[in-house]
Amino acid sequence: MDERIPSGAAIVVGMPRVLLIEDDQAVRDGLSMALGGRGHAVDAVATGEEGLARLASRPPDIVVLDLMLPGLDGFEVCRRIRAAGDLPIIMLTARNEDIDVVAGLAAGADDYVVKPARAQVLEARIRAVLRRTGQPAPAPAAIERHGDLGIDRAGLTVTKADKPLALAPTELRLLLELTQVPGRVLSRQYLLESVWEHGYFGDSRVVDACVQRLRAKIEDDSSAPVYVQTVRGFGYRFGPL
Repeated sequence: MDERIPSGAAIVVGMPRVLLIEDDQAVRDGLSMALGGRGHAVDAVATGEEGLARLASRPPDIVVLDLMLPGLDGFEVCRRIRAAGDLPIIMLTARNEDIDVVAGLAAGADDYVVKPARAQVLEARIRAVLRRTGQPAPAPAAIERHGDLGIDRAGLTVTKADKPLALAPTELRLLLELTQVPGRVLSRQYLLESVWEHGYFGDSRVVDACVQRLRAKIEDDSSAPVYVQTVRGFGYRFGPL
């Protein structure tokens, strides 16, 4: 598979290149888009064999490796990578059983993340592993540009036409969540759980009200939104522009 660069996102010079080896297409695409949206160049492949081949042709700075791969499994891929050098490895596992974690670490992984893996958690683990292994840490994130919106994820600031926007904390969290995956539809329930709190099961009208407030601040015409679009019967998506 080719390098994934989400629509509306730009690779940030100095950010680590990530090789993602994951056979589940939905997980692979979601993490590729999310990490790409944070400035990483992401090579995403579906099998261990493809991953090892990509290592040789385009070396990454860190590998994110699914544990349960078809054919050549994650344990063996990890052992082969480790035998060849000290490239940092984070393993993805659908199971949080001690025996799997211990086996993965014994195979040479530096850390692990239990699926479903949230992009924020994976990004934090990438930073931590690179610090521990002495690899270059990610450069300060550049300003993301989406039309005339500028988003500084590290500084938690948003501008429109280079003028600062005053967003309430929930409005900011909602915008950050939507812009992680431009063009992808996020359900109201997903947004309730990710923006408000994990496991929150509340009234979806809370999301609708927050969207309206956000649109009033970022859209030129909130009655004809360009940035935060409604997908009737499903939820909301950001752009693409």
